[in-house]
Amino acid sequence: MSVESSTCATPACPGSIEDGYCDYCGAPEVDASGAGSPGDPLDEGATQAAAYTGSPDPAAHPGSWAASAAAAPSGTSAGGPAGGSAGGGPAAGLSASGAPAAGAPAAAGRGSSSTRQESEHATRGSSSARLAATALGSARTRETGSRATRRVGTGSTRLREHRLGAGLTTVPPTTVGDPRAAVMAVPEVPEHKRYCPSCSAPVGRSREGVEGRTQGFCPQCGVRFDFTPQLAPGDLVGGQYEVVGCLAHGGLGWIYLAQDKNVSDRWVVLKGLLNAGDADAYAAAISERQFLAEVEHPLIVEIYNFAMHAGAGYTVMEFVGGPSLKELLTARRDANGGVPDPMSPEHALAYVHEVLPAFSYLHDKGLLFCDFKPDNVIQQGDGVKLIDLGGVRRVEDVESAIYGTVGFQAPEIASLGPSVASDVYTIGRTLATLVLDFRGNTTTYVAALPPVEDTPLFQRHDSLYRLLAKACAVDPSDRFGTIDEMRAQTLGVLREVVAARGGGGAAPTSASSVHFHPPVADVPDRPLHWDELPALRADDDDPGAGWLAGVNVLDPDDRVRALSAAPVESPEVRLARGRAAIEAGRPGVARTAIADMLADDPWEWRAAWLAGLVDLATGDAAGASRSFNAVYGQVPGELAPKLALATACEGLGELDVAEALYDVCARTDANYAAPAAFGMARIRLSRDDVDGALDALDKVGATRGSYVEARLRRARILAASGRGLPALAAALESVAHVELPAREDAGLRATVLASALNVVTSGTVDPGSTVDPAGTAGPASTVGGVPAQEGPLRDALERALRDVALLTDDHDERIRVVDRANTVRRWTLR
Repeated sequence: MSVESSTCATPACPGSIEDGYCDYCGAPEVDASGAGSPGDPLDEGATQAAAYTGSPDPAAHPGSWAASAAAAPSGTSAGGPAGGSAGGGPAAGLSASGAPAAGAPAAAGRGSSSTRQESEHATRGSSSARLAATALGSARTRETGSRATRRVGTGSTRLREHRLGAGLTTVPPTTVGDPRAAVMAVPEVPEHKRYCPSCSAPVGRSREGVEGRTQGFCPQCGVRFDFTPQLAPGDLVGGQYEVVGCLAHGGLGWIYLAQDKNVSDRWVVLKGLLNAGDADAYAAAISERQFLAEVEHPLIVEIYNFAMHAGAGYTVMEFVGGPSLKELLTARRDANGGVPDPMSPEHALAYVHEVLPAFSYLHDKGLLFCDFKPDNVIQQGDGVKLIDLGGVRRVEDVESAIYGTVGFQAPEIASLGPSVASDVYTIGRTLATLVLDFRGNTTTYVAALPPVEDTPLFQRHDSLYRLLAKACAVDPSDRFGTIDEMRAQTLGVLREVVAARGGGGAAPTSASSVHFHPPVADVPDRPLHWDELPALRADDDDPGAGWLAGVNVLDPDDRVRALSAAPVESPEVRLARGRAAIEAGRPGVARTAIADMLADDPWEWRAAWLAGLVDLATGDAAGASRSFNAVYGQVPGELAPKLALATACEGLGELDVAEALYDVCARTDANYAAPAAFGMARIRLSRDDVDGALDALDKVGATRGSYVEARLRRARILAASGRGLPALAAALESVAHVELPAREDAGLRATVLASALNVVTSGTVDPGSTVDPAGTAGPASTVGGVPAQEGPLRDALERALRDVALLTDDHDERIRVVDRANTVRRWTLR
């Protein structure tokens, strides 16, 4: 074979011929006459066999390769359908026309019959493989003659979703700097934080100008205290961890920064005892080591080891760089001149929502965190970590010392001990601390939230208040039953808060609820009926779910009888029986099902939902509002109770409350936008708020089935507004891009043109004015494309009225419309 090199003859190819083939595109060498290189077979059939492996037998189709290549469109890509290499498969190496792709390896032989058949089938079955494609990637470099190299490993930030915020909001990430910068210059516990480890009495305080002692004995109980760090820079703990300095101090011990000399000098944290003489504190440290050893979760700080030094034990943990939520609050306060500056509710909710799976994990393992507060969450870049598990204990542990923080610890801890409910309480108090200027959280409001009337944030975000009220309920049984339950509602509240912040500029997105189906009825003229509200989703884990799936009785009375024979009295069976009873007009049966559900579980909010449906069906709007309001308090992140409560309040005459709830629903979820928007429009029209009604109707999306009705109602409101030609022009513009029923279209046009004619003939119009599409200011020069002049308006109105007449079935009405058309007709001399 030749080893001489020459330039490839393929147009725009920068490659060179080596051993008879191009080292870039793979094309064979051609001489001046277009023939192959010397020694290469020029037989057409042989060429086809070599370069078109897997195609139909070339011998049976002489010239097919050349014909196919010649017929290929100019835009055909040399790569696969995506413009790059196909990378395997029977069709790999073929261009969109079916010709061999440039650079595809030539086959060594003709190939088996089965291979050809498989390739032919695959090519025919993939239509996109036969389409021309714009050249991209390597195919484009071959066309342009460039030899650009793809940028590998440089990710686009557009493709990365921020973890914090659940895709609803963006929390600015933090940067992790040099860990040495976090080391305390002077490692000491401030006097105002020095308390006896036994009785919590203040110790080590200054008196009469004498500085407080860091070591000594509590004057109240006599227990020894020692706030001096036990490790110094350079100490080697456990023969492996070299101490750099103190990072912080906490209720259970000093925290040191160190380097692991056995593992590439990685940064670690050593946590020792604040008071080595305290048996409870020492037991807590040992307990922390044991719990952390069995905890493996990406949101929880990882334990590496437990080391001894000079008779004291130290937990060796992962170094988590970044500020704690408490430090973020402190930085905000400092930047605000020393005045507390709470986080935005959406960011605070994002932090809490992100960390909650760590609690679910601990609870699933039978562990309780006990001492949660803003200090114990670190933001690390775009994520968070739960740290300081010193207070963790097992659910069944009734003997170990209980650690907590005043202002965050649940009020029942002293009498009942820690529980899942007490962890929920600490999470709620942490969220409240993040969003409120929470002065008095350890005194006046140590076990309560500030009143709504004194808290603007609660007035703006009622769902956030309801979330906090449930999480921080005084009775632990009134709190969220599980962390998963709380997380679902936290996400719903976050969605509402973000939607409220958007100011209506962005269209709401659709969201899925674990409890309710989306609403399916959009009713413009009245509040929703009970059976038009969102339906509850069935609980597939209910004991009666399997049996209920086989009940297919359509008649409500027959269904009530069938459900009364259920083999098990489960919540889902009672809910189904109650709903069937409402349909059958038997509210007493439904109320019995409700009473039975609440007797078994007084916290069963689905029973209250069913009660609201009964009240709504029987015309008791006041009772319905009480029931739906109770449901709202139990699932504050759900929109269905808000829509139901708004419906009841509208019927009750509580229009301000109804409007606010409708507004939340319309902003937050596209599934709720239409029924809520119609409700808002009704309420605002009752107050003669034309602009507010128009704004509400604009919230009905174009993909909704009621969009045409919304545009038609918008046009009618503008036509009847009495705002002159601009409003009349805007009325017809409202429906310019929707297809109305012919009778509605003709009738609206006739109404608008008649009003325009009245305005023009009144002599108050400036002929030189222009159209204002919003319909709020200035006369218009045209209305529906008709010049705002008497003659053209009369002509157009006459045509519109005759269209109405043609579409009118009633004979007498048709004659009246024609007479009117004749009346408005322009008089001429001919």
